[in-house]
Amino acid sequence: MTDSLPMPISAPITPAQRTSILNLLRRAARAEILPRFRALDPSEISEKTGRQDLVTAADKGAEAMIARGLQRMYPHALIVGEEAVAEHPEIRDRIGDAELAFTIDPVDGTWNYAHGLATFGIILSATRFGVPVFGMIYDPILDDVVMAETGGPTELVFPRRRLSRHLTVSPGGPLSELQGFVPLYLFPEDKQAQVAAVLPRFERSHTLRCSAHEFRLFAQGSVDFLFSARLTPWDHAAGALISKCAGGHVAMLDGSDYNAKLRDGVLLCASNKETWERIRDAFSFLLDPPTEG
Repeated sequence: MTDSLPMPISAPITPAQRTSILNLLRRAARAEILPRFRALDPSEISEKTGRQDLVTAADKGAEAMIARGLQRMYPHALIVGEEAVAEHPEIRDRIGDAELAFTIDPVDGTWNYAHGLATFGIILSATRFGVPVFGMIYDPILDDVVMAETGGPTELVFPRRRLSRHLTVSPGGPLSELQGFVPLYLFPEDKQAQVAAVLPRFERSHTLRCSAHEFRLFAQGSVDFLFSARLTPWDHAAGALISKCAGGHVAMLDGSDYNAKLRDGVLLCASNKETWERIRDAFSFLLDPPTEG
């Protein structure tokens, strides 16, 4: 008897499965997230690693509901939820070896959510041996979703209206005409001053404190690039795939491919390879070894 071969990296999530996953996210939003929005008791908000890293009862409740639903649909899949990993860090170590894993960020943009800002979303991805093969970013407020799978387009779907449209990144251009997202506070402290010195070279740079909406805006061509630092698979795996399927050039700053198992490095998504290279060259100092104190 021969050993069974792993499923191909490009194996898709079927249309019926996509619908089931989306419905699961919508139910979790209605049950756990939306009822608490702008109604959180202070006792339902706590810090994880510091004042800027919050978790709420909505994060925990939504993740538990989504994880249960996914495990019923995919009994043998690894479920990598942000809040579960906070309690059991060893879960994350298994993602690179998992034939099928799902990452969950139940409320991406928790700081915004906890302060009453409507810029938050649910991020979900499916990976095979760390390679993203399916991504979904759901906006509970507007009840729409951006999704993509390997080899297909990036779609913006309006479930209630049964409408969808394909998304395409911007045409890019010279640095002085680019707008993008640069999370300055997430870069290594010894590099932040150098990063800040580059920012005036762009037409505009800012951050939403929410990967979900930053990736959505990039995929629909509203901005030309985005950086992701302090890599976490629940924040970046879905967005990396969605950005690529929308026509963007997606790679680590050293030129290597993104993988959800990565913990170090900087992910750069840009409109095309030429634009990506211009931005990479402007931030090439980020590839230098850390400065010793």
